Amino acid sequence: MSSDGMRRQHRFFAPGRVNLIGEHTDYNGGLVFPAALSMGTYLTVTERFDHFSCGFSSDNEPKAFTLCGDALTERQQAWVDYPLGVFKEFSDRGWSVEGYDFHYSGDLPIGASLSSSASIEMVTAVALNALNGEPFTMLELVQMAQHAENDFVGMNCGIMDQFASGFGKKDCAIALDCNTLEYEHVPLEMRGLKFVIANTNKKRGLVDSAYNQRRSECQQALETLQPYLEADNLCQYSMEQFGQLSVHLSGDVLRRARHAVSEHTRVKEAIIALKNSDMACFGQLMNASHASLRDDYEVTCPELDFLAGKAQQFPGVLGSRMTGAGFGGCTVTLIAEDQVEAFIQEVGDAYELQFRIKADFYVAEIGDGAGER
Repeated sequence: MSSDGMRRQHRFFAPGRVNLIGEHTDYNGGLVFPAALSMGTYLTVTERFDHFSCGFSSDNEPKAFTLCGDALTERQQAWVDYPLGVFKEFSDRGWSVEGYDFHYSGDLPIGASLSSSASIEMVTAVALNALNGEPFTMLELVQMAQHAENDFVGMNCGIMDQFASGFGKKDCAIALDCNTLEYEHVPLEMRGLKFVIANTNKKRGLVDSAYNQRRSECQQALETLQPYLEADNLCQYSMEQFGQLSVHLSGDVLRRARHAVSEHTRVKEAIIALKNSDMACFGQLMNASHASLRDDYEVTCPELDFLAGKAQQFPGVLGSRMTGAGFGGCTVTLIAEDQVEAFIQEVGDAYELQFRIKADFYVAEIGDGAGER
């Protein structure tokens, strides 16, 4: 409490992310290429009159919580589990805070595969870190947030979403090797182009179980191939090596592994294309990525395929693909800036006519990573 009796406040922000290319490669030890968005989660932390509990509320959720003691590290089977998982990470390391209200707000669409959950985890992590005198590095916060989602929430995600939210840089994408965590900020020199995100607004069902199944199938492929050529992750195999080894795989397991290895290769090519300002090549790789996600990984849906297909045929579009876990969520489209307005109108109208659902469109602005604001 300040000397004048006013309750002190702190404000934090963590962005969502759009993955430009490199889907479902993160947990296979491969490359991803996300960018932090200017949209995200805002957190206002206000000192409470008592010093033994914490309050949690959100503009986007009707239910608020007041918790203390062990309840601050126990699942509540509600939205608050995302911040509580991070609380547990801090508590397990001997750090915790009580006596604050945590109020969340944001402009990320929930369930759109733009990493709203990771942005909640990361904004909580940077807040708890600041309130404790910053004992952890950003990389440690990213790892703690990922572990919270894996072990506390129960979603077996890779590290990409939290990493992009933590390490984002304005007008840059992040070339991240998920095996070594080496990364590079690559400037996005758009030169008359824009990335447009289209949200299908489709309600997704059984996403977590399907996601975990894909991970299991990839692990099965790796274990089958390791006796023939040792590797720690699928993405350590080159396309040539995989072509020779693929005779030992079949069915869904073959297709899942083929996507992981080929997508990793596409990301490497896409990073080179972007550095060479070859946006046409970058767009072609986006299209190929969507086809692989549709045919080999089978994580698209009619709505995503419709939006990507319409985009790929639209004047001024260089490439379009689904982004995120799939089964709904969003596409990302690389398009000439002077075609954006017509694209949103025409593709939006066609989508609504086809599915009786109105899509939401966002012209992506690439922003900085998580921190105090």
